[in-house]
Amino acid sequence: MAGRMMVRALAAALLWGVAPAALPAQPATDVIPARTQGQGIGPFQRVVLHNAMMIDGTGAPAQGPVDIILSGDRIAQIRSARAADSGPAADHVVDLTGHYVMPGFVDAHVHLHTLASAQGVPADYVLKLWMAHGVTSVRDLGSGSIEWLSAIKARSARNEIVAPRIDIYPMFHQISGSPVNDAETARAVIRDAKRRGADGIKFIGGPPEDVLYAALDEARKIGLRTTMHHSQQMVAYGNVLQTSEGGLNSMEHWYGLPEAMFTDRRVQDWPVDFNNDDEQMRFGEAGNLWRQAAKPGSDAWNKVMDTLLERKFVLDPTFVAYLTSRDFMRMSRALWHDSYTMPALWDYYRPSRVHHGSYWFDWTTEKEMAWKENYRLWMRFVNEYKNRGGAVTVGSDSGYIYNLYGFGYVQEMELLREAGFSPIEVIHSATQVGARALGHEDQVGTIRAGRKADLVIVQGNPIANLRLLFGTGTMKLNDATGKAERVGGVAWTVKDGILYDARALRREIREMVAKAKADRGLPPGPMPIEASDTTY
Repeated sequence: MAGRMMVRALAAALLWGVAPAALPAQPATDVIPARTQGQGIGPFQRVVLHNAMMIDGTGAPAQGPVDIILSGDRIAQIRSARAADSGPAADHVVDLTGHYVMPGFVDAHVHLHTLASAQGVPADYVLKLWMAHGVTSVRDLGSGSIEWLSAIKARSARNEIVAPRIDIYPMFHQISGSPVNDAETARAVIRDAKRRGADGIKFIGGPPEDVLYAALDEARKIGLRTTMHHSQQMVAYGNVLQTSEGGLNSMEHWYGLPEAMFTDRRVQDWPVDFNNDDEQMRFGEAGNLWRQAAKPGSDAWNKVMDTLLERKFVLDPTFVAYLTSRDFMRMSRALWHDSYTMPALWDYYRPSRVHHGSYWFDWTTEKEMAWKENYRLWMRFVNEYKNRGGAVTVGSDSGYIYNLYGFGYVQEMELLREAGFSPIEVIHSATQVGARALGHEDQVGTIRAGRKADLVIVQGNPIANLRLLFGTGTMKLNDATGKAERVGGVAWTVKDGILYDARALRREIREMVAKAKADRGLPPGPMPIEASDTTY
C-alpha cells in the first residue's frame, strides 16, 4: 500500500505541479551499457553511401540517385551517383540502390523512462527503440534530475552508448525539489537550471501566475528555450496567447489553444461534479474542448493564429499521445505490442486508478466520438498553421496510453499526414523544423555538406508509404509466391557518422522483451488487458 501511495503521489507531482521531496533515484541496476563493437560501425575517414534517393529535409522533393560521402562525423559531399569518383578510396561503401536517405529524425517530446519510473522499463530499451526508428535527436521534457540526464547526454555525445542526442528540459516545478511561491525564487530556479545543464524549461501543472511569468521572463533573458503543457489549473490565467506574450517559445499538445479562442466563456464548460484528479473525467471532458472554441475561419480563430505566427511560436501537437482516446481497440492491440512492449510497461498501460494515462475505467463509444470531432478541429488548426508558415514539430510523448517509444513517433508522422500535411511536409517537420525548434539547425536536420552525419536510411519510398518507417514495417503481397510479406523498417540509422544496423537493434529489443516475458513465465505474443478469467 505504501508503494502504491508513493507512485500515486509521484504521478500527481509529475502531472499537476505538486513538487515531490525528490525525484526517484535511478537504480544502480538500470545501467545503460557501453556500446559494443557490434553496435555500429565507424566513423570512417571516408564512407560512400552509394546510389540512394535523397530527401534533404528542407522541404525539397526527393532527388537522386546520389552518393552521400561522409568523413568522420560530418557530411563531406553530395554528388550525383553517376559522377566519376576521382577522390581517395573509400574506407567503407554501402550500396543503397532502392533506398531513401533522410536527415536523422528529431523527436520534440520524449521522456526517458527507467526501471525506477512507473513504466518499469530499462533506459537502454527506450534509447534503442528511438534509434531503431531513425530518431537521432530528442528533447526530453522531464525524466529525472538534470545531472542524471546530463551524464547520459554526455555519454551519447561521446557515442559511448547507443542513444540519440539529448536536449534537457526539466519540469519547472521539479528543479528545486520544493514549491516555488514567489517571483524572485522563480527567477533563481531558472538560473540554477541553466547552471546545472538544462537546455530549456518545460512548464506543467499550476505555478501561480506571478511565478509563471517571472520564470518565463528569466528564461528569455538568459537564453533558455521554453515549452508548456497548458494544464487546466493554469489555463484561466495562462492560455497560449498570454504565455506566448510572456515569452513562451512553444507549446505541447493542445491545451491552452482552444481556450484562447473562447468567445462566450472564460474557462472550459466543466460538469458541476467535475474533478480534475479523476483522469477518465478529465480526459473525457478534454474531448469536448475544441467544439467550445471559435469556429474555423472566424475572427477569433484568425486572431489567435495571426498572433502566434507573428511571434514565431512553435506547435508540438503530439497527436499520437491522445490517439487511444478516439480508438482504444486500435491502439491497445497494435501489432508491435506483441514483440516490442515490455510486460512492465503493459502493466502500466492497463486500466488503473494510479498510473497516468491509464484511464480506461469505462471508456465509451460516445467519448470516442467526441474525441474524433476534437481531432478534426485540432488537426485543421495545425494544418492551417503550417500552411501559413508556422512551425510544427513531430513529438511522440511515448510511454503512456498504449503509445510505444519509436513506433509512436512514426504514428505521429502518419497523423500529421491525416491532418493535411503532404509526406514531404511531414518529413520536413520531423527534420529541419524540429532541429530549428531545438536551436540545432546549424548541425542537424538537413542533408548538407558540413552538417553532422545524422541520417535515416530505409528500403523503399517513405513518401509513398510512411508505414515503411515502422519497426514492424508494412505488409505487402509477394506476387511471385502469393504470400503476404513484411517489408520496410528503417535499415540504417546513422549518428555522428556511425552506421547502426537498425534491424539488429530491433532484434536486440525483441530479445529483451522475450526475456522479460520468460522471466515472468509469460508466453510470447499478445498480453491481455482484462482479468484472465473474463470470458465472452
